[in-house]
Amino acid sequence: MTKLLEKALEAVRRLPPDSQDEIALAMLTSAAMRESQRKIDPAHLPAVLEGLAQAKRRQFATDAEVEAAFRRFEQ
Repeated sequence: MTKLLEKALEAVRRLPPDSQDEIALAMLTSAAMRESQRKIDPAHLPAVLEGLAQAKRRQFATDAEVEAAFRRFEQ
């Protein structure tokens, strides 16, 4: 781990948990994007951007909505 990343993580540790989670999500998203380097199908781009905007607003599916989605795949 670089010194700069260590310094950044120490600063993040001092933030409230919600802020830590937001930064962690951004870091994981960035790392995943760099690892995969997959291009988004232009037809899917609006849905991807909306999903990212919802995540930024912390608008996540409820447990019941996730469960219902998985039940649709079982049929």
